[in-house]
Amino acid sequence: MKNPVCSVAIVGGGPAGLSAAIRAAETGLSHVLLEAESHLSNTIHRFQKGKYVMSEPVKLPLRSSLAFEAGSRESILDAWTSEAVRLEVNVRRNSPVKSIAGEDTGNFSVELADGTTVSAANVILALGLQGQPNKLGVKGEDLGFVDYHLDDPDDFNNKVVVVIGAGDSAIETALALAEQNRVIIVNRRDGFHRAAAGNRNAMLEAIADDRLECFYNSVPRFIEEQDGRARLVLEASGETSEILCDRIIARLGARHPRAFLESCGITFSGDETTALPMLNSQYQSTVQGLYVIGSLAGYPLIKQALNQGYEVIEQIRGKPVSPVEEELLLDKFTGVPGFATVDEILTKVGGMGPIFGSIDALPLRAILLESRILSPAPGTAIFCHGDYSDSFYSILCGEILIQLRENEPELIVRLNASEFFGDTELISGRRRTLTAIAGENCILIETPRLAIKKLSASNQTVAETLEIAAVERSLRWHLIPGLTENDFKTLEDRVTCHNYETGEILFQEQAYGDSIFFLRSGAVTVTQTMDGREVPYRLVTAGDYVGGWGALAVSVRRATACAQAVTSTVEIPGEDFRWLVQQYPELLRNVHSNILTHHVGKTEAAQQNGEVISFLMEQGLGEATDVLLIDESICIRCDNCEKACANTHSGTSRLNREAGPTFASVHVPTSCRHCVQPHCMNDCPPNAIHRASSGEVFIQDTCIGCGNCVQNCPYGVIHLTSDKDENKPSLWARLLFGFDEAAVGGTGSGCHKKAVKCDMCKDLSGGPACVSACPTGAAFRGNPKDILVELKEEASCTDQY
Repeated sequence: MKNPVCSVAIVGGGPAGLSAAIRAAETGLSHVLLEAESHLSNTIHRFQKGKYVMSEPVKLPLRSSLAFEAGSRESILDAWTSEAVRLEVNVRRNSPVKSIAGEDTGNFSVELADGTTVSAANVILALGLQGQPNKLGVKGEDLGFVDYHLDDPDDFNNKVVVVIGAGDSAIETALALAEQNRVIIVNRRDGFHRAAAGNRNAMLEAIADDRLECFYNSVPRFIEEQDGRARLVLEASGETSEILCDRIIARLGARHPRAFLESCGITFSGDETTALPMLNSQYQSTVQGLYVIGSLAGYPLIKQALNQGYEVIEQIRGKPVSPVEEELLLDKFTGVPGFATVDEILTKVGGMGPIFGSIDALPLRAILLESRILSPAPGTAIFCHGDYSDSFYSILCGEILIQLRENEPELIVRLNASEFFGDTELISGRRRTLTAIAGENCILIETPRLAIKKLSASNQTVAETLEIAAVERSLRWHLIPGLTENDFKTLEDRVTCHNYETGEILFQEQAYGDSIFFLRSGAVTVTQTMDGREVPYRLVTAGDYVGGWGALAVSVRRATACAQAVTSTVEIPGEDFRWLVQQYPELLRNVHSNILTHHVGKTEAAQQNGEVISFLMEQGLGEATDVLLIDESICIRCDNCEKACANTHSGTSRLNREAGPTFASVHVPTSCRHCVQPHCMNDCPPNAIHRASSGEVFIQDTCIGCGNCVQNCPYGVIHLTSDKDENKPSLWARLLFGFDEAAVGGTGSGCHKKAVKCDMCKDLSGGPACVSACPTGAAFRGNPKDILVELKEEASCTDQY
């Protein structure tokens, strides 16, 4: 059976597809919207009940006819469904598409799973990236006890629920259900390494507190019904075990629909799993008349998808409009010679070497929209030694001078058009160790840290380019400033890069090894055995190295180096390091200075200080840049620190003095550590979390209250509070009538929650208010490395490792 020809068949009823169908309906364009499920917008429908959906990016105008404002999952779905009914959109639900045949406009045949076909002049694929959820692949995977998503955690109460998976969605599902159920998580691996740090830490803490049970290295073998419940049989290391439960929820990701697109004749930009379909500026694929929009085209945000649905229908109607992003893009390049059109921008920026040259036109547009164009005057410092900044810089034209050391102007590296800088601190997350100065006719593209990190995670060429540059710059810019290109070429194939998880050992005491490890990111403690215990005495951070003494002595290690955060290193074999020392005498002087600076004494005081250092490392100081500590031996519990914090931040304190652990009178309250690689920044949709040039991590007013940072922070120092301070009840209202802030301040009309955290009182000239308000000097903030130096007793023994 074959249906009559329509102008456009739209596959997928999510935001992109529904927006296209709405525009087709209101303009009278013949169409059919093919949705595999019984409801529209399946991705949003699968969000957990009550989830707040963001309207991002804020600066992007909404062109689509389908209204969209930030709100709850339910309100958005209701509004969209009502609009589809009002405009009489031609929707065919429960109509999964099996295949699409046809090679050009006017000749497409769309075959559905039920055997019927739809003929269309054009086809729009708006499938999204999720595709179909991955199944367990075992007998019983489709029983009624098994789900592949969680709608509402409140549907489960006092049940035994098994969650299978180790990613973020599995962890979030398990934690949500654990509040009122017995939850068992089944992990095919030995850890939760793929998950975001906040989720991973929350899961490990829940397991340690017995709020969750975990089966590691366990593989489901089959599921069957037993007495009205599900019996799950697992295998681990050749042994089987079984769990009797009420429900199994498998969160195993989803199949990417690439194979389906390729079967339609669509070509992809590469073989990587993250590669995108090749599309022109109107979202048309390599098959004429076959369009791809939404997240499958590289635009995952709802507002972007809505706009694309509108734009592609206008293209099909013969009334093309430029993508709404183009006007914003042109504004960025206003005044830059030779960049008068979007095509010129994309062509010239796309020709700038392997970073932007390896990106397709559509994602290149997206990353440029997140970037700024700078035209600094000659001699302007882009950043200085000691600054904190989040940006990555690409040189569009002109020259940049990199000053490798302060007060040594002869140590200068010149970078020209198509080169980049700022990548070293992008990896390390620490203060700038160099100064970058603009030369003549300099124009730069400044890209946010998060955008580049996401790009490198999804583009293998970009990742490899940054890796190669990082190795060379680690040696030539940081470890041995002035290292010649020829000497670097001698070493290039002999040095190696390694990554270490928290707790992994770089080298072990009494083991032979003479390599040195230059730290690109992370932190390492150096410990020595004293009376049968490992006592830490030194914290090494990015930009420094460990192992120098062992490389020179060519002997067994006399200390252990252990990663205190996820750490990336460049390893130089001892033979090559000794050759470098001969070639560059200053390197030898640095090694000797290092040895003399870091003493460790085998005294009782040294051991006590080592125990304090161990305690602080357990509290995450290895990845901190600034931490608040309280000396409880002189703290009088006046809470002036909390009061000062609240007074400085509109009545909401960012500090909880009492909370947090204590060891040997050193107390770590719940206050932000301003991490080297802030976990809170990793998944902030409006990019509202930034680091000031002096190091403070702070949240801008553009926060939308999604709560991702709260969840991702492993130290529990961020919370949501109402952005309507005037709605907060007075003290009298709370005493006389029992009103609380949650009832009055957080639910009123126009009231939204926003994330708050310590910003180190960055706008106060006198420094953090909590420290200034302490009458006894018990509260103090500082760089953990400096604090540990103060804690370590000076002794006469050399730094033996």
